[in-house]
Amino acid sequence: MELKIIKSGDSLVGNAYYYSSKSSYRKYSIKGYFDPQTNNVIWWDDILVEDKTSHGLLAGAPQEPRLTVADFNCPGETDMRLDGASSLRDDKDVATGPVNLQKTGSPFFADDWDWVIENYTVGGNNPVIIDSIVQLTAGLRPYPEERLPPAAAPISAAPAPGQPIAVAPPVANPAPVAAAPEPASPQTVNERKFSTRKKNLQTVIPFSAGKSIELRFYDNAAIDGDSIAIFLNGHVVREHILLGGEPQIVKLDASELQDDNEVVLIAENLGSIPPNTSYLIAVVGNKKYEARLFADEHSSALIRFIRDK
Repeated sequence: MELKIIKSGDSLVGNAYYYSSKSSYRKYSIKGYFDPQTNNVIWWDDILVEDKTSHGLLAGAPQEPRLTVADFNCPGETDMRLDGASSLRDDKDVATGPVNLQKTGSPFFADDWDWVIENYTVGGNNPVIIDSIVQLTAGLRPYPEERLPPAAAPISAAPAPGQPIAVAPPVANPAPVAAAPEPASPQTVNERKFSTRKKNLQTVIPFSAGKSIELRFYDNAAIDGDSIAIFLNGHVVREHILLGGEPQIVKLDASELQDDNEVVLIAENLGSIPPNTSYLIAVVGNKKYEARLFADEHSSALIRFIRDK
């Protein structure tokens, strides 16, 4: 495996390559964060960018994205290591093996991050540069015009005064009629977006019982009218949140959460400057986590809250 990992604020981005040769590999864009309390680096495969494994040793190998938790350590002057273990990104109970990575002097695969890594201390960490490369991977497109369901047929007006009213004649001994089932409630626009759009994992945040959880959402770039909706475990929590410079706050009750919870951010629109980008600060007890979230007309941002046992 080759990992290119770049610190962007308090978040991590980059690429991961799983390979047997230069012509047989899978390339993922990655996201993650550094936990200063444990010295752990946490990252996960986000988007499958390339799959060149139709031949070679990786042909037919499973390609489920992974989540890795590794300790960052420097045992020597020039030696940097990441040692830990990985699991399936979407099922953390399925372990996929140990991870032992060591910093190398030159990359095996060339890509857009090489220039950033080589020039990191002299301007390569400019957030504009980092965000532009991230968006190349995301393949973002303009937001389409919203298609609303057709309106219901109008109800006939009541007859004018003095106008005769037609009444159906009575039916002798009418047969009993079974009551029609209650019609299912139609989905709202945001519920339809939640159920049809792909959910991309953006970050994983631990929590424990008794801790308060406060989510603060901001517009990540220029304030351009981005609006979002928030779902918790499939149920809408809040809609029509207009992002700006001041935080829009959503509070969660940790005592009512499951062991593994999904908070999904839906883009209601993309503002005047696509895509819909938001900046999240999650305050969990006395700890603070930060993430930059991306959503568009095809995908939503997924944040997992996992109970720390």
